[in-house]
Amino acid sequence: MAAISQLERDMMEKARRQIPQCQDPVEKLRLQCLARGASGIKGLGRAFRIMDDNYSSSVDLEEFSNGLQNYGVPLQPEEVQKIFEQFDTNGNGTINFDEFLNSVRPPMSNARRQVILEAFHKMDKTGDGLVTIEDLKGVYNPKCHQKYQNGEWNERQVFQHFLDSFDSPNKKDGQVTAEEFLNYYSGVSASIDSDAYFVVMMKNAWKM
Repeated sequence: MAAISQLERDMMEKARRQIPQCQDPVEKLRLQCLARGASGIKGLGRAFRIMDDNYSSSVDLEEFSNGLQNYGVPLQPEEVQKIFEQFDTNGNGTINFDEFLNSVRPPMSNARRQVILEAFHKMDKTGDGLVTIEDLKGVYNPKCHQKYQNGEWNERQVFQHFLDSFDSPNKKDGQVTAEEFLNYYSGVSASIDSDAYFVVMMKNAWKM
C-alpha cells in the first residue's frame, strides 16, 4: 500500500501540472478530480447523488453547476455550459449523471474493471450491493492494523476507518456501493500504467 500511496501522489502532482494547459473542459474536470487523489472521482459522484432528491439520476444546468460548485471544482461558467451541452445529447435540458460520471471516470480496460468488481463482490457477503461493517467481518482482518495492535482502536473502529477510505469525505454513511468502489479504484487505476500490475495489485490486496 505504501507503493500505491507514492503512485497516487505522483498522479496528483501530474494532474495538477496538466490542468493549466488543458483546453478540453471534460478533461480539465477529470484532472481536477484526479488532483484530489484516488477518491476524487468518487467524491464527485457522491456530490451528485446527494443532490438527486427524486432519484431521477438526471440534473438540469443549474443543478449541475451547483453540484460542481459544491464539490469545489473551479471551472468557468462557459466551461460548465460546454460540459453540460456535450452530455445533453437529446437537447432536453437535462443530463444523466451516470453517463456523465462514466465519461469523467478515467478510462479502464475490461480487465481492470472486472478485477475491481470481483473485489467488491468478495466484500459484499450479503449480496445486497452495499458493503458495511458486517460484510467486512471475516473478509478484512483488523488485527493487522497498527492502531489495533497498539490498543488505540478496537475492531469496529478499524472497520469504520477502512470503509471511510472508500466513502465520501463530506457525507460518510458507513456503507460503500459498487459505484463508489469503482470510482475510488478508477483513481488508483489512473496512477498505474500497466494492466498486469494493477490486476496483480488488486488480487494481492484482496487475496483473490
